[in-house]
Amino acid sequence: MLFMPSAIAQLDQITSREAVAGLKAALDKGSQAAVASLGRLDGFFGNPQVKIPLPESLHRTERLMRRVGMGKYADELILTLNRAAEAAVPQARQLFLDSVRKMTVQDAKGILSGGDTAATEYFRRTTQDTLRARFLPVVSKATSQVELAEKYNQYADTAVAFGLVKKEDANLDEYVTQKALDGLFFMVAEEEKNIRKDPLGAASSIIRKVFGAIR
Repeated sequence: MLFMPSAIAQLDQITSREAVAGLKAALDKGSQAAVASLGRLDGFFGNPQVKIPLPESLHRTERLMRRVGMGKYADELILTLNRAAEAAVPQARQLFLDSVRKMTVQDAKGILSGGDTAATEYFRRTTQDTLRARFLPVVSKATSQVELAEKYNQYADTAVAFGLVKKEDANLDEYVTQKALDGLFFMVAEEEKNIRKDPLGAASSIIRKVFGAIR
């Protein structure tokens, strides 16, 4: 994203405190919208942009099982993966907001004057490992509630009979965790792009002021 001198001058008129407040408000807005969108029935399963497929290591197995008329096992497992992510995302909201609050003052204006997803990219780069470590137990609990292990065992038992898969080849909790985080960051990025495109449509006055100055 390129800025004319007048836009840079406008940005210079914004204090560091305002810049940080605007950035955090935008990420707070984005995270709330992302959680509301994903943390509900069909939030993942019904959204082709974030729907979780089977792990790549199981794609060959899935194709072969569908060819022999056993696609229902793959369908059940895919649905369960997505239901696990949908159940976990609402519990991640506070973790996400805590990470937003850790953002430092130094980089705020640089992020604001960056690309359309600069804030989201910065957020992901600096917090993803911590989020994953804290998010995994939440996902594990959610996958237990939707009986993911049982569904996978049914799938694997059927596939093993055809010599197609080894049960130990997939760690589905880690897989769902990463995909859930990817979906969450993706939706936050979409919100950030919308705010940058139309800051006047944002409800918060500080978001309108800060992002309006860099249009």
